[in-house]
Amino acid sequence: MLAAVLAAGMMATPLARAQDQAPDHQLHGQDGDDAVARGEYMARVADCGACHTVPGGAPFAGGMAFHLPTGTLYAPNITPDRQTGIGRYSEAEFSRALRRGIRRDGATLYPAMPYPSYARLTDADVHVLYVYFMQGVKPVTHAVAQDGMVWPMSMRWPLSIWRTLYAPDPEAVRRDMDRRTFADPLVARGSYLVEGPGHCGACHTPRALTMQEKALTAADGPLYLSGGDVVDGWRPVSLRGENRTGLGRWNEHDIVRFLATGRMPLGAAFGGMADAIGHGTQHMTDDDRLAIARYLKTLSPAAPMVAQGWTYDPAVTDALRAGDVSARGARAYVDRCAACHRTDGRGYPTTFPPLAGNPVVMDPRPDSLIRIVLEGNILRATRQAPSAFVMPGFAARMDDRAVADTVTFIRAAWGNDAPAVTGVDVARIRRTLSPGHPPASLPMN
Repeated sequence: MLAAVLAAGMMATPLARAQDQAPDHQLHGQDGDDAVARGEYMARVADCGACHTVPGGAPFAGGMAFHLPTGTLYAPNITPDRQTGIGRYSEAEFSRALRRGIRRDGATLYPAMPYPSYARLTDADVHVLYVYFMQGVKPVTHAVAQDGMVWPMSMRWPLSIWRTLYAPDPEAVRRDMDRRTFADPLVARGSYLVEGPGHCGACHTPRALTMQEKALTAADGPLYLSGGDVVDGWRPVSLRGENRTGLGRWNEHDIVRFLATGRMPLGAAFGGMADAIGHGTQHMTDDDRLAIARYLKTLSPAAPMVAQGWTYDPAVTDALRAGDVSARGARAYVDRCAACHRTDGRGYPTTFPPLAGNPVVMDPRPDSLIRIVLEGNILRATRQAPSAFVMPGFAARMDDRAVADTVTFIRAAWGNDAPAVTGVDVARIRRTLSPGHPPASLPMN
C-alpha cells in the first residue's frame, strides 16, 4: 500500500510538508483544479454534516439541537443562502469564523463550534472548503433561532473573553506546526487530521470548568484524547494506549476498519461517533484512515498503568453453561442479552459486539453502557458494511434495579472487573432519555 511505502525509511519531515501528501489525485483527477471536489472531501474530514444537517433535512441547513448544561444550542445554517446562511461571507470572513470563531457580524461563536481545532487548518484547506460551500452546496432558506441558551450564557460578548483566553491564535499554531517534525510522514498527516479538521479532542479530551479542552494536541501532554466528558448522554472513551479502557489492544487495521464501517472485532460505534463515521470517516481515503490509525497508536496511556491488562476469565461462562444464574443480574443477562452477546460474552463480532474486554464496558463511568441498555442502539449501515442492526432498548421493560443488576453483571464478568452500578446511576441516565428511539422507520433485525 502507498502508506507503507511512504512510511519506510523516511527522515524527519515537517508537518506542513507531510500535508502535501494528502491523496488529492484520488479526489479530483489529474488536472488539480477541482476545488469543489477537494472542498467536499475536506467537509467530510471536518465532519461538518454531523452538526449542521438534521436527519432527513437538507444538507448543512442547520437546526441540530445540542443540549448543554447552559441551555440548548442550535447549529446554524451554513448553506450559501444569502439571507439565512453564509452566502454573504467573503473568504476572509469564512476563514475568520472557522479558525478564530468570529462571525461575519463580529460576534463570537460558542465553542461548540470547534474553532480551537480548526485553527490548525491550512490556507489551502480553508480555500477549498470555501469554494465547496459557496459553489457545491445548494442554498437553503432556513432561519435557525438561537434562543435556547440560559442567561447569562445567552449573551455573546463574554465569549470574546473566553476566546482570547483559551482559543489558539491560528498564525501561532501554524508556526508551531512548521516546527513539529515526525519520522513518519504518515504519522504527520494523521496528527493534522486528528488535531485539526477531525477535531477529535473536542469530544475525547477532558475539559476544564471553564469548558476549554485541557490539551489541544499530543504535544500538550497525556490528557489529550484521554477520554472526554459526557456528550449528549454518551461518554467518549480514551483514544490513547490504555489496555483496558483505550486502544491498547487495537491494532492499526482495527482502527482503519472501525473508521470505515463503525464496527470491528472489539467493539462498535454508538452515539456521536456513529454520526462522525456516517458523515465523515467512512468517506475518507484508505491512506487518510491509515494515517489516523498510525498517529493514534503513537499515543501512550494517559497515566502509568496501575491495573493489569484485560485477560479473558471463563468462570462466568462456565457457570452460565452449567445453568448457574445465581449471580446478581445473571438471569436477566441470559434472558435478554445472551442471544446476541452469548454466554461467553464474545458476541458475534461486526454484527453484535462483544462485551468481554470491551473498553466501553470497562470505562470507570458506566453512562454509555447504561444508556445503551435503556435506549438501545443502531449499528448503522455504511458503504463497506451495508447492513444495519438494531438493539432494542429495555427502558420500558426493566426497572432501575434490574438494569443496574444486569449492567453490574456485565461489568464484572469475563475478566472485565469494573465497578458495580447502582439504581441511582440508572435513574440519572433514565431522566435524560430521548423519546421515540429507535425510529420506527428503521428495519429491525
